[in-house]
Amino acid sequence: MPNFKEKYEKEIKKQLSDEFKYSNVFQIPKIEKVSVNVGAGAAKDSREMVENISGDIALISGQHPRINKSRVSVSGFKLREGQTVGISTTLRSMKMYDFLQRLVSVALPRIRDFRGLSKKSFDNFGNFSLGIREQTIFPEIKFDKVRETFGLQVNIKTTAKTKEEAIKLLELFGFPFEKENK
Repeated sequence: MPNFKEKYEKEIKKQLSDEFKYSNVFQIPKIEKVSVNVGAGAAKDSREMVENISGDIALISGQHPRINKSRVSVSGFKLREGQTVGISTTLRSMKMYDFLQRLVSVALPRIRDFRGLSKKSFDNFGNFSLGIREQTIFPEIKFDKVRETFGLQVNIKTTAKTKEEAIKLLELFGFPFEKENK
């Protein structure tokens, strides 16, 4: 199976160009970056839990994540300045394509009662957001080593100008979207 970068260069660009009749190759939409984010939540007070989450994100994404700290104190949330509020990483280039290929071909089929991704998760600028409830759907995470499960947010930023172009781009990559009932 060719990797996603080769697939995009050889097949997807041509199909998008034929369907949307672009006059210039630079108009053809592509995926710019993928962001993987985890909110710290209850882990904000536990350094060990933050390290476990950070280690799991590093396994899933293939690169070391950034630990985000709060800039100001917010008494309503019992949050103090300098506490951990989240863990994030931004993937580009080959790491991005490798992550997307594992997400589409391995991780998403492992979700229990999976019926497809919602097309409502696109914004009007062609960006897609996906929430995952458990990190254990990724094959890099070993079930017996998991101490605490956590959810993560995956944001895919594309250069598509419209929602329709972005949907078609991700469909050609093999993203399993819900079937529309008419």
